This record gives sequence, C-alpha cells and structure tokens, in this order.
Amino acid sequence: MARWCYRHRLVVLLLWVGALFGMGFAASAAGTNYANVFSLPDTDSKKAYDLMEKAFPARAGDTDTVVWKTDGGTVRDDAVRRRIEPALKEIAGMAGVGDVAGPYAGDAGAAQISRDGTIAYAQVTFTKQANEVPKELIEKVVDAAQGAEQSGLRVELGGQAIQRVQEPPTGLAEMVGLAAAAIVLFLAFGSLFAMLLPIAIAVFGVGMGLFGTQLLSHTTDIPDLAPLLASLIGLGVGIDYALFIVTRHRKGVLRGLDPEDSAVTALNTSGRAVLFAGGTVCIALAGMLVTNLRFLDGVVIGTSLTVVLSVLAATTLLPALLGFLGPRVLSRKQRRRLAAEGPEAEKASGPAARWSGTVQRRPRSIAALAFAVMVVLALPVLSLRLGATDQGNDDSTTTTRQAYDLLAEGFGPGFNGPLQVVASGGDTAALVRGIEATEGVARVAALPPAQGVTVVQVVPTTSPQSRETDDLIDTLRDRVIPQAGVSAHVGGVTAVSKDFATVTGDRLPLFVATIIGLGFLLLLVAFRSLVVPLTAAVMNLVAAAASFGVLVAIFQWGWGLELLGLGKEGPINAFLPVIMLSLLFGLSMDYQVFLVSRMHEEWVHTRDNARAVRVGLAETSRVINSAALIMVCVFLAFVLSGDAGAAMAGVGLAVAVALDAFILRTALVPAAMHLLGDSNWWLPPWLEKRLPHLAVEPAEERSDASAAHGPASVVHGFVRDTEGDPVPDAAVTLLSQGGGRQLDHVTTLADGSYILAVPTPGMYLLAVTAPSYGSSARHVSVGEGPLVQDVELREGEVVG
Repeated sequence: MARWCYRHRLVVLLLWVGALFGMGFAASAAGTNYANVFSLPDTDSKKAYDLMEKAFPARAGDTDTVVWKTDGGTVRDDAVRRRIEPALKEIAGMAGVGDVAGPYAGDAGAAQISRDGTIAYAQVTFTKQANEVPKELIEKVVDAAQGAEQSGLRVELGGQAIQRVQEPPTGLAEMVGLAAAAIVLFLAFGSLFAMLLPIAIAVFGVGMGLFGTQLLSHTTDIPDLAPLLASLIGLGVGIDYALFIVTRHRKGVLRGLDPEDSAVTALNTSGRAVLFAGGTVCIALAGMLVTNLRFLDGVVIGTSLTVVLSVLAATTLLPALLGFLGPRVLSRKQRRRLAAEGPEAEKASGPAARWSGTVQRRPRSIAALAFAVMVVLALPVLSLRLGATDQGNDDSTTTTRQAYDLLAEGFGPGFNGPLQVVASGGDTAALVRGIEATEGVARVAALPPAQGVTVVQVVPTTSPQSRETDDLIDTLRDRVIPQAGVSAHVGGVTAVSKDFATVTGDRLPLFVATIIGLGFLLLLVAFRSLVVPLTAAVMNLVAAAASFGVLVAIFQWGWGLELLGLGKEGPINAFLPVIMLSLLFGLSMDYQVFLVSRMHEEWVHTRDNARAVRVGLAETSRVINSAALIMVCVFLAFVLSGDAGAAMAGVGLAVAVALDAFILRTALVPAAMHLLGDSNWWLPPWLEKRLPHLAVEPAEERSDASAAHGPASVVHGFVRDTEGDPVPDAAVTLLSQGGGRQLDHVTTLADGSYILAVPTPGMYLLAVTAPSYGSSARHVSVGEGPLVQDVELREGEVVG
C-alpha cells in the first residue's frame, strides 16, 4: 500500500484534498447540532427534572443575567434607574430577545434587589438556546447593558450565551498548538519540508475528523465539548504518528536507501506500530462506553473518528507527500554530507546513548528516585473531589465571573446555584417548614403548584461548589423529605452536578479495570510476555495518579491558578477522570509500544536483556521525548480555548504526557526492566502456544542472504581499549570469509557495544577499526546461536 501511494502520489493527494474540502462544504452547509445530554437514570435529580418537565415545560430559550452595583446610594435612586431602565428597554426590543424581567416592575421585581439596596439584577430570556443565539445579538446585549455604566455604577453580565462572546476566537488554541509543534519539529529535523509533513498530516486528520463530527451531530447526540477534545487528541496523535514514520524514513535515506524503498520500509515498520498504537487509542476511548453515561458517547464518537482519520492520513497521505519531497526530506546540510561522505552507519550516540548506559549502571537508584517523584506528585490525589465548574471558575477579569461574584455578594453564595425540591404529593407546607429549619438554608420560596406538582426553590448559604452544599443536598434527601412525609426529589443544576460526580465515581473502578485489562491483553499478544504488560499497567496507574495529583494541586487547591490566568479553584470536572484516563492510556501505550518493540527486537536477536533494554532506550528515547514535547505544547495551548473543561483537560494531559515520557518511559520503565532481568520476557509454554502472533514492528531486511533465509544468528559484544574502557564510534564490519563481500556494518554505541546480523551459520571475517586506535580483523565461526565476541584495540597496532 505504501509503495502504491508513493508512486501514485498525485492521485492520493487530490483524493485527500477533495475529501477535506467536500466534507468541509457539507459541514458548513449543514451547520452544527451539538446537544449536551446528561442522562442520569435512577438518580434523584433526574426524577426531579422529569416532574418539572411535566408540570412546568421549560422555556425554549436561554436565560442570562444583567447585574449592576452602585457605589453611592441605592439602585432604587432615580439617577441609577435613568441609566438602567433605557438599557433594559433597548435589550427587550431586540429581535431574538423574548423577555426581560427587571427589578423595577412592582412587587415581583423587589426580590431582585439586595437587602442593602446596592446590587440588583435583571433576567434576559432569549428565544433560542445559548449555542443558537447569534453572536451579533449577544454583543448588542452586552454593549447596551455596559453602555449604562458611569462613575460609581458597575454593570456586568452572566450566563451561557454571554460566555460565548468572551471566548477567544475559534481555532486559536489549535493554531497556537500547531505553531509550537512546528518549532519543536524544525529543531528536531532541521528541515522546513520535514517539519511541514507532520503538521500537514495533523491538519488533514483533525480537519476531516471535526467536519465528520459536525455532520454526525445531526444524527446522534454529540456534546459541544466533543470537537474540542477531538482536536486536542487529534493534533497530538496526528503529529506524533507522522513524526515516528518520518524519523524512520530519514534514517533510511541517510543510510543510503532509495527514497521510495526507504518510505516503504518506514511504513512497513513504524507504520505498523502506528496502526497498532492508533488501535489502542480507539480501544481506550471506547472504554468510556462501559460507564453507561450518554454524555460521553458523543465524545467517544468524535475523538475515535479523528484518531482513525489521523492514522489513515499517516499511512496513505504521508507516503504520497514523501514521494513529492524525495531526498529533500533531509536538511541541506545532511544532503551535502550524504553526497560527500556517503551513507552513514546506523548508530545511537550522544546524550540518549549516555543516559541509557547510566540507567544500566545505576538501575536501583534511578528507579527509586523516579518512583519517589511520582509518589510525591500523586499525594494530592487523596483529596480529589469531583464536581462541576461554573462561571465562578472563570478568570477574574471576565464579565461572567464578575457578575457571578456580584450576585454572591448581594444575594449570598448559594444564589448562583439554587436547589429545586420538586414534590408531587403530601403536605408541602410541612416540607417548606422542614427545609426552613434546616441548617445551611438561606431562603425558601414555594412556587404555585401546577398539575399536582409543587416546586420549592431553596437557596443554600454556601456556594454551589462547596462541600457544605453537597452535605445539604444529602440532608434534604435523607432526613428532611422523609420526615415531612411527602414524595419529593431534589433537583437543579447543583444537584445534577453532584449526582453526575457520584455516578462517575461509582463507575470509575469498572472503567479503569476495563482499559487496564485491554491494554494488558494487547501488550501480551504483541510482546509475548507477562511481565512487560504487567509493568505497563502499573506504570499507567502511577502516571494517572501523579497527573491527577498535579490537577488537584492546581485546579482544586488553586496553586498558581490566578497566576496562570485559569480562573478560580474548584472541584475537578466529574467527566475529566474518564476522558483523561482514556487519552492517557492510549497515548502512553504509543510510547510503550515504540520503546518496548525495539527492546523486544534486540532480545529476540541476542537473548541479552541488559543489551536489549540499553539499545532500545538509546535508539528510541530521543524520538519519544520529541513526540512528548510536541504533545505537551499542543495540550497546553488549549488553555487558550476559553473553555474551562478543555483548559483543565489540556493541563492534565500535558502533565500526564510529560511525566509519562520524561520520567516513566525514559527512567522508571528501563530501570525496572534492568532489575527484572530475563524475567521481563517470561511466558508460560502453554500460553505461548495459544496466543496469536502479531508483528508490531518487523525487522528491516539487511541483505539478500538475510532476505532469503533471515538472519540465522548474530555476533555481538564490546570493543574496549587496553585499559578496559569502551571505544565508542568504532566501525565494526562483518564480511564473507575471504573478505570480498560486506554483509553488515554498524558503529559501536557509547558503551562500546555492537551487534551484527549473520545470514547463515558458517565462517566469517570480523573487522574493527576506530579513530586514534589501530585495527583488528579475525575469523569467527558462527553456529545456530548468538556468538559473543569482545574486541580489544591498541593504539597504532593492527591485529589481523
């Protein structure tokens, strides 16, 4: 498939461009129909909502609030009324505004003025829901209201529709994330064309995914958070998958392969790993379905579709783009060196190789230090409290946050989240008396009954997000309502948020067990080991605990929150653990597959665990760290999205990926594998016979002989000087017995180690040379198993 896409690159490119523009045109013509459906069956708040819907059909439109405060006198003063009433009248006359209920309309409006008379509010009801109200209308409402301001008179606005106009422009987070990723890619590749390849793949994958999600919103319930999360995960995996493949392709070209053969090899090796990794991400996302929360079904659809299209773009569009570039996938400096010096040997050197050697020498201390860091970061998770964010968590400079604070100041902290006790029978008067006598209740008002249903508005003394409000809801349900002898349920936004957090928390263990179990089975099949997938499962739990610990410290405890411009502290969004664990599991599996597949390949060849772990880490850590850095940049950019949930998810995922890549995969996992030794690769014989075989990343073909028969064995060992010190960058070559034909050639790593593939058993010539040292050549006899051959080089001496 890769070769066909490479040779028919123009056709492939035109098909992708046509599909992107076609879906974009269809999506813009159809518009959006996102629906935030919270289905919480068998919960008290859901029963209250069903009764309310039956007796008091909700108004079709969204209700927002205009709040004003005077610094001198009261809001009843003529000077204030002359400023406010014309503004409210202007808003009421706008097309799209259904009703404006102000505080100056007789006795009914008197309750909309605070006790000290300095703060008042008016309710503006639109004819449509918040996401359907035109932004131009919202801006006119904001301008008209704030136009009434003067010295000593503040006017602020709150509500879902108002929140839309203070969000940054759509796509700002994606553009900033792409720009940051482009800088990292350019530094990694040193080539403008190579840098553009992963960006292009991400744009096509995310663009198609978002357009597809928008079209699907007309056929199923998809929340408006889904496209944000889809672009969040799509940008990350799209860039990362292309990075893995382009890195492998560039190595092939530098080693002298024809660009077409190199692209085919890259897709047949790293491309397989990308397919496997993309599948694991989709399986992890599908794990959200076991929670049985309908709100998350649309998130699964949107994010999974974007991941699938990103994988498809990486495996079909990318080879076509590689065909257009040819050798220009390398930087000019690399092309000049390739022309002057010829192909370079495959080697792992530099900081990655030195770090890999350090991990091998000190596995206990590195493992202990890395684990201690993760445990310290995970400690705050013990105080994790799930809930829901509201406009009280917005940045303090926004009008919605200031309106929220003014309402809390004038009417009490609980005014922003009133409870609704919905009774369908019994003595409601006794119920009202019981509620009034309950500690934590500020005000109680019973609305006129309709169709046998009475709604009692309860304003708590504490804010909607406080633990005391949660306790009040439990008290009303468990004690007050049963004592009144009525059939009643506690509803309202605050009660719904509490029930949602409770249901999510109850189902979280099943969800975690599902995705960890699926990951274990996938890695078991891929690497034919019980210990490797068990280690990965433990590491995933450690990474999740540490990342949630950081989230609690920032968003729940408020450490650095205002400094970062992320609003006010509060509980962690109830849906975030499910979404974050799904994405974290999928992304960490990417890195685990990429790291361990190289180790597994080395283990199969040498049966030397220490060498397998050392070489696998040395050769993959740089690309894993580059990929993680790109993801961190993309995720952190979503702080600019203007959506509190997306900002929280972005920070959480950025922290999770950074900890996973820079501490777990680079330090703790390889250190643990060194300590475990050969038991890493243990698998009971009876299980080995029953497991299907899955080639995640097959070894590359090295020669005609190996292509025909496969390497029968290997020669490996260390090159040292007379003092026993390693000789790095020594050229080690395997030749035919008479020395006439080169069969394999490598360069020693920082620790002096090397490994050569042997096509068939027999006698060969092993030649070693290094700058500042002499040369060595000797015959070696290779049988069916690996041959260990250490070489000692002396300065200026030729041993033959």
